[in-house]
Amino acid sequence: MERLSQHDRQAKLLALLRREGTVRIATLAKVFDVTTETARRDLDELARSGALKRTYGGGASRSLIDEPGIGIRSRAHAAERGLIGTAAAGMVEPGDALMIDCGSTTSLFANALAARDLHLTVVTNCLPVARALGTNAKCRVILCPGDYVPREGGTFGADAVDFIRRFKANKAFIGAGGLTPDGVTDADSLGCSIKRAMVERSDRTLLLLDSSKYDVVQFERVCALSAVDDLLSDATPPKKLAAGLKRAGVRVTLANA
Repeated sequence: MERLSQHDRQAKLLALLRREGTVRIATLAKVFDVTTETARRDLDELARSGALKRTYGGGASRSLIDEPGIGIRSRAHAAERGLIGTAAAGMVEPGDALMIDCGSTTSLFANALAARDLHLTVVTNCLPVARALGTNAKCRVILCPGDYVPREGGTFGADAVDFIRRFKANKAFIGAGGLTPDGVTDADSLGCSIKRAMVERSDRTLLLLDSSKYDVVQFERVCALSAVDDLLSDATPPKKLAAGLKRAGVRVTLANA
């Protein structure tokens, strides 16, 4: 294997971090065929420049560190999110196999869904979702393995993504940080990887997103509008976004009080 220059190695390190969200020193040493001391120095230099956040034994994407945690996000637009969650729960049928990702709106959706007392199978990486649906004896809840991120209340990383790909669901319910005519966006790469895997492994994708996220562009694109089948929100999208959704064949459902 040809040794990379320091500049090229660090560029590839950042690309790996954008994809995985976190990296370990031992992994970097193996991937780039360098000593652990060299990998540690690369992380230290990139952390000093502000490109990443140093963690014990590795590094993390700044987008993952800086994005508000699920507890803070759940307090913003709580009424709208609650209505969206209730409307989404009404779109689930007995016997459905679901995938549900981590987020404040999807957690509210899980609370509303648990109250419907349906026979369901659910794959999720979100502990609040698992706890809510676990109260329903008719619901089988399959929790993804992976690295637990307390501020997000869920599991993430390559193990979680590989686990999701073992299954096939008829519906995926995902949240996001932004929605534009160019697609669905979110703040951290770890969450984006989970969302993409759930979209890929489901027949129908339902995006739960309050109207404060319209025309918001965040760090990474999750998918194109054409990958989404349904948008559940609390208000009509602005004109340009509405036109993009229509072209992509996305059904828009507004949650009403």
